[in-house]
Amino acid sequence: MPYLVPRDVEEACSILARGSPRVIAGCTDFFPGLPAGACGDVMDITRLAGARGVEETAEGWRIGAAATWTDIVQTPLPGCFDGLKQAARQVGSRQIQNRATVAGNLCNASPAADGVPPLLALDAQVEVVSHRGVRLVALRDFITGVRQVDLAADEFVLAVHVPRQAGEARAAFLKLGSRTHLVISIVMAAAVVTVEQGVITRAALAVGSCSPVAQRLPGLEAQFTGQRVSELVDLPIDPELHLAPLAPVSDVRGSAGYRLEAAAELCRRALLQAAGEDAR
Repeated sequence: MPYLVPRDVEEACSILARGSPRVIAGCTDFFPGLPAGACGDVMDITRLAGARGVEETAEGWRIGAAATWTDIVQTPLPGCFDGLKQAARQVGSRQIQNRATVAGNLCNASPAADGVPPLLALDAQVEVVSHRGVRLVALRDFITGVRQVDLAADEFVLAVHVPRQAGEARAAFLKLGSRTHLVISIVMAAAVVTVEQGVITRAALAVGSCSPVAQRLPGLEAQFTGQRVSELVDLPIDPELHLAPLAPVSDVRGSAGYRLEAAAELCRRALLQAAGEDAR
């Protein structure tokens, strides 16, 4: 099993152009998902220049592909990242948070990936590189299905970008599970909201664990936009209209109907929390 550790992006791209090793970073999902005794060639990108840490740029914020959930929690970031920080604290145990990467959570493409809803609500983009160049892919287009992403065999993720337009907003993330910690979600919701003089001028809402891929809810965003924060608790939510992008299934964690009801309530509570109000 060749273990490849490129020193820079050019070398990493060259390696992928010549073969198809599995790209790894934190490995918290990689090794548990392997069949017994199987591995193959791997390429570790954690030592690449530019792959570590979170930094502010002229366009917004850049999360390196090897940045961990602990990096997200410990890095000073504006309020629009509060939801992502809340999600970071719920990704497995503290040991997992120290190893697991944000980009790896996206590439794993689980319907229950904690990092996807808050990043969807932030309009995040994924930076994909190869020997052919660099391309930016909107997160909503990057994850194409269960365990499926828009990556060719010679490409890998170098960073996740959050645009500056989200910088004035506040955010929240809520996760419903069978217990409070170390749990796969039944439903999770993320909200990013801008409030001016008590009125919501922009709302972004995303729900996970209720469809093969986490979804933004444009109908519900429109329902909340323009409303006074004080009126959100009593604002009606029509599942058929406002939650139309969702396609929950019934399984051992909860029925489809329960998931829809929970999604509506979690969206309301996340929005209220982000706006600085308590839900009833």
